[in-house]
Amino acid sequence: MKFSPVAIAAITAMLTNAVFADEDCSTTRVHAHHQHKRAVAVEYVYSTIIVDAQGNTIQPQSSSTLATQLVSTSAQQKQQQTGATTVLVGTTSSSAVGTTSSPVAGTTSSSTVGTTSTSTKATATATSTASGSIYGDLQDFQGPYETFTDGVIDCDDFASIIGQGVIPLWHLGFGGYSGLYHPSDTSTGGSCVDGTYCSYACQPGMSKTQWPSDQPSNGVSVGGLYCSSGKLYRSNTDTNYLCEWGVDMADVVSEIDQAVAICRTDYPGTENMVIPTYLQPSGTLPLTVVDQDTYYTWNGKATSAQYYVNNAGLTWEEGCVWGTSGTTYGNWAPLNFGAGYTNGIAYLSLIPNPNNLESANYKVKIVASDSSSVVNGDCYYADGTYNGDGTDGCTVAVTSGKANFVFYS
Repeated sequence: MKFSPVAIAAITAMLTNAVFADEDCSTTRVHAHHQHKRAVAVEYVYSTIIVDAQGNTIQPQSSSTLATQLVSTSAQQKQQQTGATTVLVGTTSSSAVGTTSSPVAGTTSSSTVGTTSTSTKATATATSTASGSIYGDLQDFQGPYETFTDGVIDCDDFASIIGQGVIPLWHLGFGGYSGLYHPSDTSTGGSCVDGTYCSYACQPGMSKTQWPSDQPSNGVSVGGLYCSSGKLYRSNTDTNYLCEWGVDMADVVSEIDQAVAICRTDYPGTENMVIPTYLQPSGTLPLTVVDQDTYYTWNGKATSAQYYVNNAGLTWEEGCVWGTSGTTYGNWAPLNFGAGYTNGIAYLSLIPNPNNLESANYKVKIVASDSSSVVNGDCYYADGTYNGDGTDGCTVAVTSGKANFVFYS
């Protein structure tokens, strides 16, 4: 069965709490989070608000209303910069925020089959600046095999946890970790020391497994290993592994001649867009599709994977960091991806980034990976618009097989 285009239309509300962002990511700064949750709503009201570095409103701008049915992963994401910040606030006038899983039934037609290159996966060449590859050590959807032992590895010895899916991000200045949260003063950055939640990145297709069940009451998310008495401990003892595979229902595929830095938010955690899926020219990589029925929940609501997609030509070290106003990287990248799975259906989205509505230097389409895969709906991005002339993004529902996010010229 195929769903109607109306049933799979995607609107994503971008919600920002403006805080000051230090130019140097390695320094301790005020805790700043993206907040992601899956929402089903019939109406969103979007307002653009200009705020300064202290969070003071400078100039509210006009609002526009667009009614739609959502059956996809929806997110509330923080867009942050040093100085003035432009944000997009979504409010629902009639909503059911939670775990609704049944899309609205529509017309029936055959699945769309995408034409993609026959290139091999870009997994051999590491661009990491120290030991460990950003592509990881595991074959796709195999393993992990070795368990993590609490209280053995020193908190400042990140090199000892590399492998079994864990990848290093040395360039951030956090000793290989993807982010650091200090509950004592709710700051981020600095070093992995006693009392710190030390978050980490996993290879493409995987997610970290560690976050405490006792999350802050103010709605921010916390994730990572916990440092106590100089040693690392799991914050989630329900699993003995640090990384787990998502659902094998999406790949990113390149048909262009430049690499693309696709940067996942570190969630749950500091929610910086620092976790790389670095797609080489003519390459293919798995895109993590979070199983929303089993993964981290925010205030009891299912969450999805969110990505910032940079213009082609940037390295992952250049693109998977906080950007600033006037740039086109990091949180100022021209496009977002969303990916989640619930009740047997994967919802894959192309989402506008309100920080940067300029056209990317590529096109993207979400299509079936082969003739046996069933992808409901049309979703493509070209010249700054979605599905031809839309501005609000788009979503497909994958009910069987796999879909490809195809980059093309």
